[in-house]
Amino acid sequence: MNKYVERLYNGVVKENPTFVMMLGMCPTLAVTTSAINGAGMGLSTTVVLAAANLLISALRKFIPDKVRMPSYIVVVASLVTIVQLLLQAYIPSINEALGIYIPLIVVNCIIFGRVEAYAAKNPIGVSFFDGIGMGLGFTIALIAIGAFRELLGAGTLFGYAVMPESFEPIAIFVQAPGAFLVLAMLTALQNKFKLPSATNTGRNSGLSCGGNCANCSSETYAAYHSDLNKAKEIAATVNAKKTQKED
Repeated sequence: MNKYVERLYNGVVKENPTFVMMLGMCPTLAVTTSAINGAGMGLSTTVVLAAANLLISALRKFIPDKVRMPSYIVVVASLVTIVQLLLQAYIPSINEALGIYIPLIVVNCIIFGRVEAYAAKNPIGVSFFDGIGMGLGFTIALIAIGAFRELLGAGTLFGYAVMPESFEPIAIFVQAPGAFLVLAMLTALQNKFKLPSATNTGRNSGLSCGGNCANCSSETYAAYHSDLNKAKEIAATVNAKKTQKED
């Protein structure tokens, strides 16, 4: 698989920030009362994330390690300000609907997680596609949650009535409990049909825990487990030699 396509696939499916890594829960639960709100929040985050990855990757060799986090904050805050001004100028309805959650993109853990874990250590091209992939995965998740809640809670989809007149909206789905309920259901479906788990996959990964859960299947945790297993093997060898000498 092409490395750029792989970054897109990882962000949308394998390491989806919402359904797999469970990041960015604040906007996920708060703004997804409709599909259009989910799309607006997701696309705004995608623009910021892709641009931040691009800039941080380009500047990674020039940013001193001691001030890297303040530098990331300045870059992300500048990008969020630009996005917010564009929304105010061209899509004021979305800006009003999302409210405080647009400025809060500055502290979104998805953005800082990818900037710190990936963009700061990799070339510009793959970092940019990593940002797009993660952003699209986040956008798809928000649209799915928002569409489900809007459809059952209001009988509409993207503002258009799609349910029969006899349909009575289920108000809980556009309230806070509905957000948790829909997120749980969609996450369960994602885990069932898209991801291996410790209960339905053989323990043949070479990791001490099997490596079959969503978190340990990611590149970062797989590398961590691999290093841990090597350390255990070395320790076992040393202990065996000590035992032989004592005998």
